[in-house]
Parts: sequence; structure tokens; C-alpha cells
Amino acid sequence: MLSQILSSGNLNDGKAAIPLLKQIQTRFPNHVIRYGILDAGYDHEPIYAQLLQMNAHGIIAYNKRREPEMVGFNEHFAPTCVREHSYRYESYDQKYQKIKYGRPKECSSCPLAQDSLCQKVFKIKITSDLRKYCAPARGSERWKQLFKQRSSVERVFAYLKQYFGLNQIRYRTGKRAKFQIDLITLVYNGIKLAVDRLNARLDVLAA
Repeated sequence: MLSQILSSGNLNDGKAAIPLLKQIQTRFPNHVIRYGILDAGYDHEPIYAQLLQMNAHGIIAYNKRREPEMVGFNEHFAPTCVREHSYRYESYDQKYQKIKYGRPKECSSCPLAQDSLCQKVFKIKITSDLRKYCAPARGSERWKQLFKQRSSVERVFAYLKQYFGLNQIRYRTGKRAKFQIDLITLVYNGIKLAVDRLNARLDVLAA
């Protein structure tokens, strides 16, 4: 699946995100998108809302904007107990759009575990703040695994810019720029396919 928007170099990426998402939704109505994995430049509530409208979740780095610290929550906005231990993400209820946090692991040896101040479960509706809450929850292992997938894509972009001239496009018209971008990506994909097939043959011969 491929969808793209060409813009001038001075356009903020966040402003192009929603038109691109809508284009994907229109061009591929039967394609299921589960996550939008983006960097902090896309940390805007309308982008999360557009993804949620597409039944997807925004895995987007949080861009703190002079916001005060949330008392009773950790840096990933998970609730904390009276001893400031973080509750752990457990599950997501798609029907009610709520994420569930269970007791911190430290509760097993905490003298306050049976105290009335110690709440067993927290359920937070993601629409209460789309920037802070998503599924899987920020800070969870699953969230971290998903966000790491960006690194491979970023490496490809850096490679294309450095070695294939993608960073040197200076055309005035979008049509000519698009042609060069398509040509560059076609060559790169052809080379990558050839290398993968060659490596597969070498693995068979080595075996």
C-alpha cells in the first residue's frame, strides 16, 4: 500500500498528516490500519482523533509543551499509588474505549496493600485526553515495541537522502518532483529486492 502527499519543504509535517490519513482511507477503504506510528512533530490532538475515527491508535512520541506535572501520575500518565509506584497497563476495552491499569508489582510486599487508599484497578477512557492515552498505553512494553518500528523506516529515509539524492530535489513543480521521487524509490526497492534474493540463494547454498 502506498499513499503520499508532496509539499514544499517549509510545511510542517503535522499539517499534512490528516490529509494523508484521509487519502489512505479513501484510496484503501478495505485496508485495516491499526496504528499510526509517528514522531513528536505529529503530537496534535486532531491527528489522534482522525486515527481513532479510522479505528486506529496513535503511537506518537509525546511533545511536552510547558505543561505542569500531573500529580498522581508518572511520566507516561499512568496512575501512581500513595507511595508513587506506577500502575501497570493490562488491557484495552475497545467497546468502552478504556485502558485498564493493574496494581504495581511493588504491592506484593507493600504494607499498605490492604489499605483503603490503595486502589486495585484504574480504568481511563482514552477520549478523556487523546494525547496522553492510547492503546497500548504509553510506557508499556507493547507501546515501546511498536514505536521502535519507526527506526527502520527512518534509516531508509536517511539512506535515500544521503546516497540517492532525495535531499537534492529542487523542482518548482510537484509533477517533476514526484517523478524523481518515484524513480528513486523504484531503484532503491529494485536493489533491495535483488540483494534479498541473492542473500536467500547464498543461504541455500551454505546450507
